[in-house]
Amino acid sequence: MPHTILVTAPKLASAGLDLLNAQHCRVLFVASDKGAEEIERIMASEPVDAVISRTLDLTAKAIESCPTLKVISKHGVGVSNIDVEAASARGIPVYVTPGANAQSVTEMTLALMFAAARRVSWMDSEIREGRWSRAQDGLELSGRTLGLVGFGQVARRVSVACQAIGMHVVVFDPLLAPDSDLQGAERVDSLQALLPRSQVLSLHVPLTAKTRGFIGAEQLALLPKDALLINTARGEVVDEPALIVALRERRLYAAGLDTMAVEPLPANSELAALDNVVLTPHVGGSTPAALAGMAAGAARNVLGFLDGAPVAVSACVNPNVFDK
Repeated sequence: MPHTILVTAPKLASAGLDLLNAQHCRVLFVASDKGAEEIERIMASEPVDAVISRTLDLTAKAIESCPTLKVISKHGVGVSNIDVEAASARGIPVYVTPGANAQSVTEMTLALMFAAARRVSWMDSEIREGRWSRAQDGLELSGRTLGLVGFGQVARRVSVACQAIGMHVVVFDPLLAPDSDLQGAERVDSLQALLPRSQVLSLHVPLTAKTRGFIGAEQLALLPKDALLINTARGEVVDEPALIVALRERRLYAAGLDTMAVEPLPANSELAALDNVVLTPHVGGSTPAALAGMAAGAARNVLGFLDGAPVAVSACVNPNVFDK
């Protein structure tokens, strides 16, 4: 009997959909105007074997209401929208697609860094308003120190690129193996040691209970004057009100944010009113190339598990389920 796969979005890139269709899967989608409640309804009424999870919440209620559910794969790497605990309680593995969007997120990180350093967005808006405002107070990044919080695939690529333009790179990642190849970067053993040196601070950690609000007023105060903050990880990693104060008071030179605490960003957000912030709508990993890679990876994850083929345990965020 063909597998029933629920994709928690209106579509899936053909690189993944073609793999599912080749196995004659029945593929269900969630309409663009629907949310977590629709996922819960579908899973309570359909014999869903696997879920490919995108940005909508996959709740405990949805997971618990579907007796046929066997496997979940994130379309990406951040699982903060999936109730992993509920999946684990059912013995259901949750897979991710590490590396599939790493190059796209890397390039967005660099784009935000350069745009924030040289006030690109502000000058663009000035010209469009008929003003020839030639800002000459931008930051030259060569010779500055980049602090990386987290040293996964994206951070490693950012490190190499920034060293190539003459930046020194310092890394804090408590999960990094002692013998890891730092590719020319320097390692420090605490966030407190990293921050005072980080003229540019770039965040590359998942959202967990430990990282929520990880960068708050106390941490921002440790950054050098005129530092840049770049966040292509998760918005909730930063205490947003504290960030707004630091930007408004010009204790930070600027910020480049692809992720915010509330998405979509509310129209009345103070972030949008600041001229020293570059904002993008959480699209760092959303180029066609990245979407194809994530779709194919997620499809392989669920098909491999359902068909009994090996799926790398390193891609599973709750490998303890295999001990049951």
